[in-house]
Amino acid sequence: MSMDMTTRMFKEEGWIRKRCPKCGKYFWTLDPDRETCGDPPCDEYQFIGKPGIPKKYTLDEMREKFLSFFEKHGHGRVKRYPVLPRWRDDVLLVGASIMDFQPWVISGEADPPANPLTISQPSIRFTDIDNVGITGRHFTIFEMMAHHAFNYPGKPIYWMDETVELAFEFFTKELKMKPEDITFKENPWAGGGNAGPAFEVLYRGLEVATLVFMQYKKAPENADPSQVVEIKGDYYVPMETRVVDTGYGLERLVWMSHGTPTAYDAVLGYVTEPLKKMAGVEKIDERILMENSRLAGMFDIEDMGDLRYLREQVAKRVGITVEELEKAVRPYELIYAIADHTKALTFMLADGVIPSNVKAGYLARLLIRKSIRHLRELGLEVPLAEIVAMHIKELHKDFPEFKEMEDVILDIINVEEKRYHETLKRGSDLVKREIAKLKKKGINELPLEKLILFYESHGLTPEIVAEIAQREGIKVEIPDNFYTLVAKQAEKTEKKTAGEYVVDFELVKDLPETRTLYYEDPFMKEFDAEVVKVIDGWIILDQTAFYPEGGGQPCDTGVLRVNGEEIKVTDVQKVGKVILHRVDKPELFKPGVKVHGKLDWNRRIQHMRHHTGTHVLMGALVRVLGKHVWQAGSQLHKDWARLDISHYKRITEEELREIERLANRVVMENRKVTWEWLPRTEAEMKYGFRLYQGGVVPGRVIRVLKIEDWDVQACGGTHLPNTGLIGPIKILRTERIQDGVERIIFAAGEAAIDWMQETERLLKKTAEIFRVPPEKVPETAERFFNEWKEARKEVEKLRKELAKLLVYELENRVEKVGDVEFIGVVVDGTMEDLREAANRLRKDKRVVVLISREGHFVVAVGDGLDLKAGELAKIITSVAGGGGGGRKELAQGRIKNPLKAEEAINEVKKRLG
Repeated sequence: MSMDMTTRMFKEEGWIRKRCPKCGKYFWTLDPDRETCGDPPCDEYQFIGKPGIPKKYTLDEMREKFLSFFEKHGHGRVKRYPVLPRWRDDVLLVGASIMDFQPWVISGEADPPANPLTISQPSIRFTDIDNVGITGRHFTIFEMMAHHAFNYPGKPIYWMDETVELAFEFFTKELKMKPEDITFKENPWAGGGNAGPAFEVLYRGLEVATLVFMQYKKAPENADPSQVVEIKGDYYVPMETRVVDTGYGLERLVWMSHGTPTAYDAVLGYVTEPLKKMAGVEKIDERILMENSRLAGMFDIEDMGDLRYLREQVAKRVGITVEELEKAVRPYELIYAIADHTKALTFMLADGVIPSNVKAGYLARLLIRKSIRHLRELGLEVPLAEIVAMHIKELHKDFPEFKEMEDVILDIINVEEKRYHETLKRGSDLVKREIAKLKKKGINELPLEKLILFYESHGLTPEIVAEIAQREGIKVEIPDNFYTLVAKQAEKTEKKTAGEYVVDFELVKDLPETRTLYYEDPFMKEFDAEVVKVIDGWIILDQTAFYPEGGGQPCDTGVLRVNGEEIKVTDVQKVGKVILHRVDKPELFKPGVKVHGKLDWNRRIQHMRHHTGTHVLMGALVRVLGKHVWQAGSQLHKDWARLDISHYKRITEEELREIERLANRVVMENRKVTWEWLPRTEAEMKYGFRLYQGGVVPGRVIRVLKIEDWDVQACGGTHLPNTGLIGPIKILRTERIQDGVERIIFAAGEAAIDWMQETERLLKKTAEIFRVPPEKVPETAERFFNEWKEARKEVEKLRKELAKLLVYELENRVEKVGDVEFIGVVVDGTMEDLREAANRLRKDKRVVVLISREGHFVVAVGDGLDLKAGELAKIITSVAGGGGGGRKELAQGRIKNPLKAEEAINEVKKRLG
């Protein structure tokens, strides 16, 4: 892609455009003697040991310096977004600041919170997880500082000239970087379906910022060829909105100002230093870490070969053996990785990620288990929560939400750590069993897919599997990018397929929007309307009070009166902006005909009680269990409703009572329930991302439902105007439906009263059976249960005695049939008694047939006989009916006709003769 990247500053300030002889890319520089572009591997780091910024900055000082500089230059300062992107469902975590504004702001469906804006966005990426701690520069969590400008058609803000000037001014005037050491390297960018020209800003061998001018989107198949451009092997067409998308590395700039051997020392010292002391790590020659970072900066470590090459080169530079180098750097690498992973965890858990086996929860669990593993390798017994607490202590000044949620965050970590140790106990048996299977097949190496399966299904890290396998004499090859492979697997989110519509969208897209009377007056029970169109048994009206299915709320049903006849409405759906009604006799409806609609009001009012009740319950759950609780799904019915929430452990009985008490208090306080339509960004700025409890809500304007001082959500359902109309809320039960998700089944209003009355009826009936008052039922039931248990023990004892007597008696009933001893008798007793007796009587060269008077039978065949018990059972059932079967030694079954028992015994006897 060739595009003119000559900016005003380059022309006016005497910049020179050169081509790097090493990588072949063009770059701009003020230094006429410079030959290379300044980007590793063309250039090495020049700042380690000699900082490239004269003043040392902390993270918060550097962040503030950046944000206030851009604020002074007319940018609105925007608070960070959560790392869990509730406003979109196509990515698991926020990996760049631009993700905050995709898709709604870029598509123009929502206004940006400010334009232009500046932000420092914590970003999490798992693509380099196996390099963290090793290269000196890789993180799973980093802050991407940015300034963004959204140039909508006819509303330009600024573009390439201003962006380059702002970057250069910030670096040279604010941070006092040497202008002649800065290069702007031309390198087009593509990602997430968009692309554009870009500059990488390089300083002393380190990329400190990327300035992207997003102006293209993926070309559709029918694109005008004259509009299509090729970028990095893909085809694009111009976008209507042109976006300035910049990213400045906060951690990298802080590192530049410190010049420490690694970026981790510059930004994570508050964790790495205490960890070094705790682990008693020997002080390392700083040259080793410096050379390691310098050389690691020259290339990406993709596999074990790369890592070996790095180790060899560093060892050569500092004059030690590779083994000595490994021994010296390994503890440091582990400590750096732990510090980074636990910081990422702090952000993820504070923003509502619950460790689990799916999606973002899976990535949180991966970080927890990897960190525990590293602590183990260091020989540290310290609980992981203690390290997370260090981050909270250090970072809560800038991120007050960490302090608010500290108890929950630390409890989640403790619960997960305990789970992990239990997993290990269970897991070692599992691995041993798998290894035994492999050995049987003559395989002496554990396949990679088994390694991934152990991790994904049982939480066993490959190192632990390898440890157990080696003890059992089996080889395990762990790929160096194991965790990257696993994370990539988890990050593959399912592509959302377009919804299956009840009728083709093309047939309704040009019809006028159906007026939604159910929003104008949720208590409207009857209405008049006119038929607009009839499609395949679905009726479209100009307006309707029937609520279409959506957002967990079932549709309304009822009748439409047409020409004096009442026709049932059985289903209501929405396609685009049009509402369709499924009716029993569609042939009676014609466009222009007037109809009168009447709702099944009992059904609708229960749906409204349950829907408003869900919001009340949600507010109570967050207050009792913690702010990490988010809605993971809901479904309403007339008689009950379910609410699924993210939570990391089972809800206790005490917590449930408190949740129920709080919810009912809000009902009794009769709080106002209001709703308003707000532009998306305005709603987000006013209420935050808690709005998206029920998932992503499409559209430029969203309907926000608010329960006074209790709960706010974007919701399209029908609701009651105040909480008092919900009636009582009763939690019926809870269940764990998947890792990290609790399901709460509850009833509200009449459904709750029905349930209470039914429970009371059962209690009264039980009290009558026990002949005691209801309050005495628990202790009476306990007494009866204990007496029954004692009686059972007694019966068991007596049964054993009887079995002994039966065996004693039967021993005297042995007949000789040829060489075989035979006992064939009809006896009293249960199947258990028969089995017990047959087992005791069974011995070499003996056949035992016992049939009870109820028709149960058992056949036992002793060793030394060429007979199978199962075959003898068939003889019995061929005579007396019924069925049965079993092994060679023992068979059992039941006959249909107990009167033929003696005859069946004689048939078996004949077979022996």
